[in-house]
Amino acid sequence: MVYNPAEHERDMGLLLVRYAEMGLKSPGVRRYFEKVLTYNMMAALAQERLEAFVESQYGRLFVTTDRPEEAATVLRRVFGISSLSHVQQCTSEVKDIRRLALEVATPLIKDDSTFRVEARRNGVHQYTSMQLAAQAGEEIFEANRHRGVRVDLHHPDLTVYVEVRDKRAYVFSEYLDGPGGLPMGSQGKVVALIGNDRDALAAWMMMKRGCRALFVVENEEAMRTLERWDPEPRKVHGPAVKAVHVNKAFGLVVGWSLDELQENRTLHAEVPIYHPLIGMGNEEVERRLKEIKG
Repeated sequence: MVYNPAEHERDMGLLLVRYAEMGLKSPGVRRYFEKVLTYNMMAALAQERLEAFVESQYGRLFVTTDRPEEAATVLRRVFGISSLSHVQQCTSEVKDIRRLALEVATPLIKDDSTFRVEARRNGVHQYTSMQLAAQAGEEIFEANRHRGVRVDLHHPDLTVYVEVRDKRAYVFSEYLDGPGGLPMGSQGKVVALIGNDRDALAAWMMMKRGCRALFVVENEEAMRTLERWDPEPRKVHGPAVKAVHVNKAFGLVVGWSLDELQENRTLHAEVPIYHPLIGMGNEEVERRLKEIKG
């Protein structure tokens, strides 16, 4: 599964992975969350038989793989990832960044279109982010002036992004959304009763908040929705309430609506019961189900 990327350098693709909420934690907690997130990423990739090498830098994770498109699709279903990008890398020297920015932009920029360059830095450099963006933009503009391209800082047709981190720079043109939230398994366990699609969505929302769900499955079709998001699903048997006690879980998750609660439906359970969908209308539930099934 893990390999030496130097042996495959020519054929490798590189993904830059970002997280958001985790970055607000203290350094020690953040390191723990990164460890859990990295494990989940590797498990998700392994499920699809994708080889990868994951490296952590402050606030970022980098994934090296020979199948970056497939890996990106898988990682967009890993909780804790806010976004990711296919990137190309070079040194932090301005001349190298200018060259690479032009290389990234050339196949994407169209005749008579507009573009801009956005740059950000982490570390100490002899240029500011604005100066770097201006120089990279100049390189792209001069090489494509004859095509009628123009700079538009507000509503461009193409944005080229440059992220400099110490002695390396990463250039890309697109952000791919992840599910966000917290790494699954970082916040303890819950038991999820899966009897229909609403229950599956309720479990998904608890998983997004970092819980490891243990599934009592009454509906296999609804469960298949969740298997796309959990590379190591754990199914438990017997009464759901008993499973909470046996597995020392925090409580039971169900997908009941407010109407069902108003009808005095109850599990008569002496454990906490979580209702993530309680404030949602049917339209919102259907929309979110389409998103997680898509």
